[in-house]
Amino acid sequence: MKQIPLSDAKDLSKLLRQAEHETIVFTRRGKPAGVLVGFTSEDDWFDYKLEHDERFLKRIEQARKSLRRGKGVKIEDVFVSKRQSPR
Repeated sequence: MKQIPLSDAKDLSKLLRQAEHETIVFTRRGKPAGVLVGFTSEDDWFDYKLEHDERFLKRIEQARKSLRRGKGVKIEDVFVSKRQSPR
């Protein structure tokens, strides 16, 4: 992760190329003010959108709560069941 004072952020094109390899944190008066995240592929963009989608995150939290209450199926059990089932 690279930190750059906001006042030094002049060449956005150059910064985007750098952000493909590492996240860039812009600072204002030495404190974090924003982040620039680059994508090297459409898959990176899709992953980023999914990781930051409130509906998806809410669904993940609901699933975790369900598992903590003893409901649902753990992924480990799915793999065990697949190996034990006849073909």
